Amino acid sequence: MENIIKESVKNLSEVGKEAPRLEGVPSGVEGLDELFFTSKIEDGKVKKIPLGGIPRYAVVNLTGISDTGKSLMVEQFAVKQASLGKRVAFITVETPATFLSIGLKERARAMGIEDTKAVEDNVYIIDAASYGALREDLKVLLDTLAYTIKTYRIKYTVVDSVTGLYEAREMLARTFVRQIFNFLKKWYQTALLVSQKRSGHEEFSAEAAGGYAVSHIVDCTMVLTKKMIQSQYDERLYKRPIGELIRFFRIDGCRMCGHDTDTHVMEITESGLVKIGPRLKDLLRKT
Repeated sequence: MENIIKESVKNLSEVGKEAPRLEGVPSGVEGLDELFFTSKIEDGKVKKIPLGGIPRYAVVNLTGISDTGKSLMVEQFAVKQASLGKRVAFITVETPATFLSIGLKERARAMGIEDTKAVEDNVYIIDAASYGALREDLKVLLDTLAYTIKTYRIKYTVVDSVTGLYEAREMLARTFVRQIFNFLKKWYQTALLVSQKRSGHEEFSAEAAGGYAVSHIVDCTMVLTKKMIQSQYDERLYKRPIGELIRFFRIDGCRMCGHDTDTHVMEITESGLVKIGPRLKDLLRKT
């Protein structure tokens, strides 16, 4: 006997009526928002239209080795949305909530937000770093997140880091990430997930701990990396002195809209803010 789920088959025009509008969400990261775009046809030609931010309702993965700016970027995102009066759930897996609060307030001041009350009022921290049950039992974590979303009308979620939820259980990574992704989609969240790369991975690949589990499931992946200037060749090529770090950023893919595909130079300022700079190829042309 055939088992057919007829409800799963829908015409595109029917599904399209249920789809949300494609629009951008400000990231709080200088130079990032203009890297996403949509398209329209004018005079028979395709024209790129800047989206003005991360696609709304996208689940975005930020992956990189340590000290590449991943946590700073998601903190800037959380602070930006909170400063606009939007409520954010911040699941902290690595840093206890008390210490995360210090970083978020510092990020707000660095972003020029003098009155941090809006940030303090609109960020709801779920402390999986301090409560082992949240970190070790995915159902408990998702039930807690569902409660937070319903109670406080959350529209934005940050997880730092998703790899911390399945460390020592990497064989289950794809199952973990799929459940988190489906949950965030169900609740119409715009979400940023931090994903830690193993030091042995090729630096600019999208692969993270758990293999390709994250990047193959999420809507968009951003890859961050860094390089130490170690030779005169590097010095001439990148126009940086020996001993200095240079950081890079790339959008590895985005299913929901168009995006810039180039590698960009990235900066972490002295005040602890991430900024996306010029394309690497433009920098190298000047050498």
